[in-house]
Amino acid sequence: MSKDAYAHKVLPGSPGGPLLFVFHGTGGDESQLVSLGRDLAHQATIVSPRGDVSEQGAARFFRRTGEGVYDMDDLARATAKMAGFVQAHVEAAKPSAVLGLGYSNGANVLASLVFETPDLFDATVLMHPLIPFEPQVKGSLAGRHILVTAGRRDPICPPNLTARLEAYLRADGADVTVEWHEGGHEVRPNEIEAARRLFATIAQGV
Repeated sequence: MSKDAYAHKVLPGSPGGPLLFVFHGTGGDESQLVSLGRDLAHQATIVSPRGDVSEQGAARFFRRTGEGVYDMDDLARATAKMAGFVQAHVEAAKPSAVLGLGYSNGANVLASLVFETPDLFDATVLMHPLIPFEPQVKGSLAGRHILVTAGRRDPICPPNLTARLEAYLRADGADVTVEWHEGGHEVRPNEIEAARRLFATIAQGV
């Protein structure tokens, strides 16, 4: 798969340093999370793809037929295409670590990548993911660090589904942390600090 399979933005970091992929939410674009990525991982090269699906003009990474109802065939397509895109960038950069961060729809496609290719990312941050299906992990997540962030009053991502996702990830061996706040689907400072801590830990090789 080509490094240019998706329209994307690259913000260079330290040569040989970490590679951080950031995945925007519905209606975002390749610029939405770049500055956050730089804030969280100063030395990393940031790669930010734009979703290739349009939902009434809003960019997404895969199709859905309603709120929380996914087109599973299109999710499979998007996951395979994105895995190739990420692998192409990793092979070219030969980074010290591969990190991922996604918000909402971006967190969903990132989670799907984790299920499908568990060895691809050393650490991932899933901000307000919604996984309404039982994932089938193609291997083991042992040694992989995953942070899930969520709002206890999130109308889009119900807390019980966040708890279920945590259980799935733990059952497959991942080192999982869940960071909650009392609000809804918005990203709050405690989530950002938790992500910063995780990426700093990986950068230090702990």
